[in-house]
Amino acid sequence: MAAGPLVLGVDLDGVCADFYGGLRPLAAEWLGVAIENLTQEVTCGLREWGIDKAPGGYEAFHRFAVGQRALFQNLMPIPGAGPALRRLSYEHNARIRVITHRLCAKYLHQIAIRQTAEWLDSHDIPYWDLCFIQDKAVVGADLYLEDSPESIGELRAAGKRVIVFGNATNRGIAGPRANSWPEAEELVLNEIARLAGARAAAVSTKGRE
Repeated sequence: MAAGPLVLGVDLDGVCADFYGGLRPLAAEWLGVAIENLTQEVTCGLREWGIDKAPGGYEAFHRFAVGQRALFQNLMPIPGAGPALRRLSYEHNARIRVITHRLCAKYLHQIAIRQTAEWLDSHDIPYWDLCFIQDKAVVGADLYLEDSPESIGELRAAGKRVIVFGNATNRGIAGPRANSWPEAEELVLNEIARLAGARAAAVSTKGRE
């Protein structure tokens, strides 16, 4: 068992950044409807808002949100995300590895990467690594914080330990589950303690050989 700090793979949208809250007013503008008409109970793809039926579908809306409204730079943090990640990094030596699938639209990659880095820095989110990738299971980590049902399923199928960060898109998915950052922080601390114990036991067993 490798020594070293716990590597925490952290998703951004829906975990650290209020992705759906940030999209909602932009969707109202894009669709030309009152924001009150857009439910906060959404699933991935935003069919509840009728995005898929608008001209260009979700891809056109995504281009507008990122390219014309700087979505990734202007999202509000999910309450408690920054303080919790700073405590985990500085006080508990966790290695924060941000893993996000934001390069989903051609020719917006530079903009998306720049907005992401500026957002992380402006909110003082500590991280060692910043990975833009769809298949998150290929990025190594001891523990993952994720909200996407698809990514959670792929990570668990690959044998990864995942904490579900709860929102409207992933209700019904089995835990461990955190519905807030205080709950997520507690679960991560439990994992740090478990990993430390397992590593200590492995060293002790090796020493008796």
